[in-house]
Amino acid sequence: MCAYFPEVTKIQYEGPDSKNPLAFRHYNPDEVVEGKKMRDHFRFAVAYWHTMRGTGADPFGPGCAVRPWEGPVDDVENAKRRVKVAFEFMEKLGVGYYCFHDRDVAPEGATLTESNKNLDAVAKVLKEEQQRTGIKLLWGTANLFSNRRYMHGAATSPNADAFAFAAAQVKKALEVTKELGGEGYTFWGGREGYQNLWNTDMKREMDHLGRFMHLALDYKKKIGFTGQFYFEPKPKEPTKHQYDFDVANCINFLRAYGLGDQIKMNIETNHATLAGHTVHHEIEYAASQGYLGSIDANSGDLLLGWDTDQFPTDVYMTTSIMYALLKWGGFTTGGLNFDAKVRRESFEPVDLFHAHISGMDAFAHGLKIAAAIRADGTLGKFVKDRYSSWDSGVGSEIESGKATFESLETYMLDKGDATPNTSGRQEMIEHLINRFV
Repeated sequence: MCAYFPEVTKIQYEGPDSKNPLAFRHYNPDEVVEGKKMRDHFRFAVAYWHTMRGTGADPFGPGCAVRPWEGPVDDVENAKRRVKVAFEFMEKLGVGYYCFHDRDVAPEGATLTESNKNLDAVAKVLKEEQQRTGIKLLWGTANLFSNRRYMHGAATSPNADAFAFAAAQVKKALEVTKELGGEGYTFWGGREGYQNLWNTDMKREMDHLGRFMHLALDYKKKIGFTGQFYFEPKPKEPTKHQYDFDVANCINFLRAYGLGDQIKMNIETNHATLAGHTVHHEIEYAASQGYLGSIDANSGDLLLGWDTDQFPTDVYMTTSIMYALLKWGGFTTGGLNFDAKVRRESFEPVDLFHAHISGMDAFAHGLKIAAAIRADGTLGKFVKDRYSSWDSGVGSEIESGKATFESLETYMLDKGDATPNTSGRQEMIEHLINRFV
């Protein structure tokens, strides 16, 4: 194994009493919770763009991260070396998956031909490292937002050439994802939205986005790619309004354009909060509609109104995520991808380990708490009892479709009025959750 992180050995599980910052206190990959090993509950993935390419830059200053493996020029040879670094990191961390944008792993060339050639060269090394380590590609995607050609969007650009270039770029990214055995492909609309409605034909842009997705599905079928397609909700930043605002908005778009049964959601915590939701809400909505696919595991600073992409360390939040996942049967595709970055002040290479260990432990802790809440049964029974009026009588008739407005009027004329059947006991429920956390 290379020695880009010489001070770090393979991260081990040492238990809740460990004081070792480079050890897991809760994440024990082989521990069985509700009949499944922890590693299978989470399917943790490292995000290549933040972990390997993040520099600590922000709107007020350039990057300050120390990355000894980076050369003076971002060329193909440097990109190949970076792959070795990435896989050493993932091996030592003990994760089974990673994900990337095309421009994260290989530099963009002066032409599309050159860009494709660069990507092929680096993909060859990625495949070699996958075969050597057994680490898999959770999903791939294309960066359709950084280059100035996408300043007005990609699939929703008023410039047809931008649409065409984006299509060619996604075509190549799909081919590479398939070659690497990727289990999915994510569409992340970084600039698919508007800044000003006065200069925007919203209907036309939405139609173009729908057409783009159909073209991608057609090509997916043509090349025999069997991975799951994901659509990632994002409400704003950098655009004022994104067309993929939240889970409900995305599901409506997919159904409106005949895409509903072929694409699932890739839900990000920080995007949920920017849309005015919790990630718990977004997971529940997606799962209840059959659209739960994968999760970008991060968090945002509620005092900052932008996408800070911090590592998830709030156990209440991870508990709510894992409770929802357990409730809906867990991942059938996708996993927990750490779309998260170390903060600007955490600039040393070892900080990458501290951040991922913290996030993985927070989720493992949350899983154990969520399983304990479910095993206790008090919360589940309360919710069931709260809706008991729907299990018989008029409630059952409504749910089964037997009731009509006429029959319901007759029922209420006879009964006289509707009264609450039980308190919501919100404070009691919050206290109940605190017992476990």
